[in-house]
Amino acid sequence: MTIFLLAILLMVAVAGTAVVFTRDPANQTVGVGFLGMVLAIMFMAFNEADVSLSQIVIGAVGLPLMILLALAKLRRDADVAEKEQNGKKR
Repeated sequence: MTIFLLAILLMVAVAGTAVVFTRDPANQTVGVGFLGMVLAIMFMAFNEADVSLSQIVIGAVGLPLMILLALAKLRRDADVAEKEQNGKKR
């Protein structure tokens, strides 16, 4: 059991480090979702089922979804601003 817990903690450390060192926001979002699932597995391994279920809903589904929606809005706003700039130059 101890080796299993150490493996899970190592996976959490690797996933968190991967999120930090990833530069592309879309790839970071995938990493955050994976980190959320690994954390949920860790909480389940430590017999914290209620925290694990909350982590799945918020950390693995809710947060990545909000990040993707924010990225889509930022890209859409940038496209609109670029079109306005191109229209003024003509």
